[in-house]
Amino acid sequence: MTVIDRKTDSEHHLRGDPDLVRRLIRGELPDPHRLLGAHPASLDGVQGVVIRAYHPDAELAEVVHATGRTTRLQRTDATGLFVAFVPGGVAGEAYRVRFTFPDGHRLERDDPYRHLPSLGDTDLHLFNEGNHRRVWEKLGAHHRVIDGVEGVSFAVWAPNARRVSVVGNFNRWDGRLLPMRVLGGSGVFELFVPGLEEDVLYKYEIRTREGGIRIKADPYAQCCEAPPRTASRVYVSRYQWGDREWMSNRPRRDVTRQPINVYEVHLGSWARVPEEGCRSLTYREIAPRLVEHVKRFGFNYIELMPIAEHPFEGSWGYQVTGYYAPTARYGDPDDVRYLVDLCHRHGIGVILDIVPAHFVKDDFALRMFDGTYLYEHEDPRRGEHPDWGTHIFNYGRHEVRNFLIGNALFWLQEFHIDGLRLDAVASMLYLDYSRRHGEWLPNQHGGNENIEAIEFLRAMNHIVKEECPGCFTVAEESTAWGGVTRPIEAGGLGFAFKWNMGWMHDTLVYFSKDPVHRKYHHDQLTFAMIYEHSERFVMPLSHDEVVHGKQALLEKMPGDLWQKFANLRLLLTYQYTRPGKKLLFMGTELAPYEEWRYDTSLPWHLEGEERRVGLQNFMRALGRLYLKTRCLWRSDPDPWTCSWIDCSDHENSVVSYYRRDEDRLAVIVLNMTPVPRRDYRVGAPEPGRYELALSSDALEFGGSGYAVPDGVDSNPIGMHGCPESINLALPPLAGVVYLHGGGKPEQ
Repeated sequence: MTVIDRKTDSEHHLRGDPDLVRRLIRGELPDPHRLLGAHPASLDGVQGVVIRAYHPDAELAEVVHATGRTTRLQRTDATGLFVAFVPGGVAGEAYRVRFTFPDGHRLERDDPYRHLPSLGDTDLHLFNEGNHRRVWEKLGAHHRVIDGVEGVSFAVWAPNARRVSVVGNFNRWDGRLLPMRVLGGSGVFELFVPGLEEDVLYKYEIRTREGGIRIKADPYAQCCEAPPRTASRVYVSRYQWGDREWMSNRPRRDVTRQPINVYEVHLGSWARVPEEGCRSLTYREIAPRLVEHVKRFGFNYIELMPIAEHPFEGSWGYQVTGYYAPTARYGDPDDVRYLVDLCHRHGIGVILDIVPAHFVKDDFALRMFDGTYLYEHEDPRRGEHPDWGTHIFNYGRHEVRNFLIGNALFWLQEFHIDGLRLDAVASMLYLDYSRRHGEWLPNQHGGNENIEAIEFLRAMNHIVKEECPGCFTVAEESTAWGGVTRPIEAGGLGFAFKWNMGWMHDTLVYFSKDPVHRKYHHDQLTFAMIYEHSERFVMPLSHDEVVHGKQALLEKMPGDLWQKFANLRLLLTYQYTRPGKKLLFMGTELAPYEEWRYDTSLPWHLEGEERRVGLQNFMRALGRLYLKTRCLWRSDPDPWTCSWIDCSDHENSVVSYYRRDEDRLAVIVLNMTPVPRRDYRVGAPEPGRYELALSSDALEFGGSGYAVPDGVDSNPIGMHGCPESINLALPPLAGVVYLHGGGKPEQ
């Protein structure tokens, strides 16, 4: 054993650069590996290594070599710094450090400062240019085996920090103990901590340029504590997927020409357990019940409102802090995998809401992450959202774009999510969104388009299509922005679908009118068909329409209770038979009287009530009809496959239209008044026999059972531009669907 106890120049060199020592002790050293760990050295002409270790609370320190022998480290004048020269030692050799504390207890660990970085130059280069497509595997916390040693590697981007330390329940949250090294000019700080296992809690302690301390959750954490606690958690997935058939078929799907019938779900309020404090179901508890429920009603997709970690439950998940971490409210990440897996094994796809438009100001998360405006714009005219009290991402910064694009790929690849619905896209596209004059900055061309956000969206959609074939993206975009679903190469944004917010608004306003007044609002119902094929649409009746005083869907309908239910069935008939994919918010099948509340369960006690049973029978029949009738979805993108037969009958408030593909034709007629019409003639696009496929007024649906023919033959009486026509009976406040040739759809 050789200890240093003589005051020579070489010994001062072995003790370390005084400036580095001072900065380490002050908590300002961005690269502690320059000082700590094992470094080649010589003493009095003898070659070896100098080993330095640091623990400010330790009284003694020893090196435990791989052979079992020990070398005592001498405490230097600097508090907590220990050093020893090991003759003949070679840098890179394995050793452990044993600290002894004044109370006699010991801490022995493999030295974190003897290992090479867990990120390579290629990783850093790709990240800094915004092109690392598996960035979540490099940044964040990962259980690894490095140099034969198990532990956890930590990596975080904090380019303006003076020093970053990893703190957690394994080091008493003491930022002095595990300072991280910055990797060149990348701005990424990294440290491999041997001996740590999964489930440890951690954060990053960041010393800012000004000398302040910020304690931050990991932006790339894949698991977090359940709110209101905010620590990140090291997680290791061991899930064994069982959806091979689904995933092998996914790349071959053209979702634009497939039926998509979506059940939108807020997991925390779908069902609760009253016997246990009215807690929400876990991911694993809800999975089998949800799968059985959606299959019964003919839904083939569920859409999960955001499940990324969020502190405030009242945000419904739309104010995110942990973009890569499923909320721990309902279980751990493998429980989410189980939910998705079970859906896939029963033929149900999964869409997930994500929120790249803005993030919360909670100080433990992304806000001013390293003491500077890192993820957000510095200028509040671009960096703050006036409506939601949140920050807006700086889409022009490469690393921020990589964070968000990586997040999209993460959910699609790691959790087998099939589609992503992007919230609040309109707020991303316009610099003046929800801002008055003087509250926004124009782009470099003087316009109000957010060019950086546009380029981000295009890049994300391009990369998703390239990396995850068969997956799709959906924009919640509420304006007339052109080309949302147009291909990127044709100047569009490249989304697969756009929510048709205009249709949703106009249709609900129309249906809220008393039928006696509907003839004066006829054009409000038919207007959407004018722009029907300007985009590829999803037709939503979403959660946004049943909160904040807008009333429950049933209560929007006019009339007595019978008329309310008839109107609701009529609305759904219209939604399911017109072009576009379908989306209903959970609980529509229960027809609640009250608005949705995020903190209570759906009113399942209504399920067995007579009118609700009729509605559920109707929704099951409607769902089956949609899924089995190809002409209702296969040619959605093609304008020739849908047209009005007659949209001009204002006086009777009746509309008729057809849907068709290469093989089949459906004629739909909607009577928007409670007046039945015995002899109502509409043009027949094709001559021949038309068979009744659905009447929303059937007795088993809770309707009046008004007699309608099971089938009609066309007559050579020209009408509505057709050489022939069919004579129908229209029930009150109801829709009828007739299929040309071939009888009813396969059951």
